[in-house]
Amino acid sequence: MKVDVLLGLQWGDEGKGKVVDYLAPKYQVVARFQGGPNAGHTLEFDNVKHVLHQIPSGIFRQDIINIIGNGVVLDPIIFKKEIESLKDFNLNLTKNLYISKKAQIILPSHRALDAALEKAKGKNKIGSTLKGIGPAYQDKIGRHGLRVGDVLAPNFKDKYQKLLDEHRRKLSYFGEESLIHEGESEFLEAVELLKSFNIVDSEYMINQQIKQNVTVLAEGAQGSLLDVDFGSYPFVTSSTTIASGACTGLGVAPRNIGNVYGIFKAYCTRVGSGPFPTELHDDVGEMLRKEGNEFGATTGRPRRCGWLDLPALKYAVMINGTTELFMMKADVLNAFEEIKVCTHYELEDGSLTDQMPYEICDQTIKPIYKTLKGWNTSLKDAREFDQLPAELLDYISFIESSIEVPVNLVSTGPNRKETVIRNPH
Repeated sequence: MKVDVLLGLQWGDEGKGKVVDYLAPKYQVVARFQGGPNAGHTLEFDNVKHVLHQIPSGIFRQDIINIIGNGVVLDPIIFKKEIESLKDFNLNLTKNLYISKKAQIILPSHRALDAALEKAKGKNKIGSTLKGIGPAYQDKIGRHGLRVGDVLAPNFKDKYQKLLDEHRRKLSYFGEESLIHEGESEFLEAVELLKSFNIVDSEYMINQQIKQNVTVLAEGAQGSLLDVDFGSYPFVTSSTTIASGACTGLGVAPRNIGNVYGIFKAYCTRVGSGPFPTELHDDVGEMLRKEGNEFGATTGRPRRCGWLDLPALKYAVMINGTTELFMMKADVLNAFEEIKVCTHYELEDGSLTDQMPYEICDQTIKPIYKTLKGWNTSLKDAREFDQLPAELLDYISFIESSIEVPVNLVSTGPNRKETVIRNPH
């Protein structure tokens, strides 16, 4: 059985949590393969909103195994808070939640380093969520990070102290050495809780499930345009957010990857710094933000908003090998009589391109738009694809003809029931 991959095709916040929750009944395993508590996957059902940061989005389905893979950086403090927030749901988390021994651990001192590094960048700051993600991945690449499996070792405290001493030296350079023990007691308490969960060699577990024809969904975090290699560098996250990250983040061979579900909003948003060619600084942008309630699930920061960017979407589809497109938040555009779509970029030399330029962070790029008629009506009664307004179907058809991948799911609202499927599997 192949592992299907679900990921975002834009700058994150595409609505991955809702789609994973919606698709979960098809799968016996849901596995997170990268990122950390900088991700916020929002699910809404029974008129209640839930935000997950590190725990896979299949957790509300009790018959599904959820795995936090080796590519994730795990903050035990935030993990403990997530576990506590789920108590009211009577979930047997020690039964269906597994954590890779090889997942890296975020220390409170990682967060202190994150803040110090961001502060030092001044006006060139990345827009970090300040969750310690970057410093934790730096320690991983530097080969001196702590991993979840280390909490079970008799010399864990020695390993922890060694890394803490390294962080103290770095913080002293920024004049922030006083932050070194901030949150330490809370961290050590959370580590004790972590020990009570299933800490496993997840790569063996997943490959055994593949052999047994168990259905597995790999859940990505952030978005393809934030990928450390292929995103708008340096305004990116610290992990591999594209489909290949599922291989390295779970220990799955490329030949075992099946469908790649690419999620995108019917428009675009971005949190933090970095290029955003279609960003709107006018009343239309503010209307998108208001209609879409565009505030970060993790940070609460207002998201930058703009029209759909087809060159960027086409690029993300290419590098992921996307097989199906899922359009989210189509209902946010209900109020618009006209909708614009960026089809090309005009570069500083006057040339046009439909490709993502290397210089996207250093050039002024002008988006070239095509205007389409809006549907200007509610989507709440649509349950089948042919019940969608003709103008929305035209919008979808235009996207498909440009991207050459079918749009097989349209989200018409935040609730899991507000989802229209074209080709049910």
